[in-house]
Amino acid sequence: MSTVKLTVNGKAVAVDVEDRTLLVHLLRDHLNLTGTHVGCDTSQCGACVVHMDGKAVKSCTMLAGQADGANVTTIEGIAKGDELHPMQAAFRDNHGLQCGYCTPGMIMSAIDIVQRHGGQLDETTVRHELEGNICRCTGYHNIVKAVLDAAGRMKVSQAAE
Repeated sequence: MSTVKLTVNGKAVAVDVEDRTLLVHLLRDHLNLTGTHVGCDTSQCGACVVHMDGKAVKSCTMLAGQADGANVTTIEGIAKGDELHPMQAAFRDNHGLQCGYCTPGMIMSAIDIVQRHGGQLDETTVRHELEGNICRCTGYHNIVKAVLDAAGRMKVSQAAE
């Protein structure tokens, strides 16, 4: 057993876990943050994506101990109170989801994409960047629309801050 100390969604936590515990299980089983999903356990589907120190990571292939001292943000930590994050709002407004299972990981990946590419996003780039996220319900068309829409919203919200 080890104690993993990290900040999750702005809150400092210390959790005693077995050394073999994956970050996704620390989040889901120990912190009750169930928005981060386990879809494949092989890093293929992207349902487990969270941000660690500002970068998207697949939490199903990361040991919890690797996050010791890190700042982790999950889907539960991106809205500001009742106000959705611009990416969440864009997914809603553009119907970028169906069953919703992949949506948290897709949104977390999409935020990372926008942060890395800024205003240099186009449909081809978004589709290429989302290759590590699998959605079995949609044809990705509305997901791509949502990401491009959110990129504009995120620029506006950053300028307002």
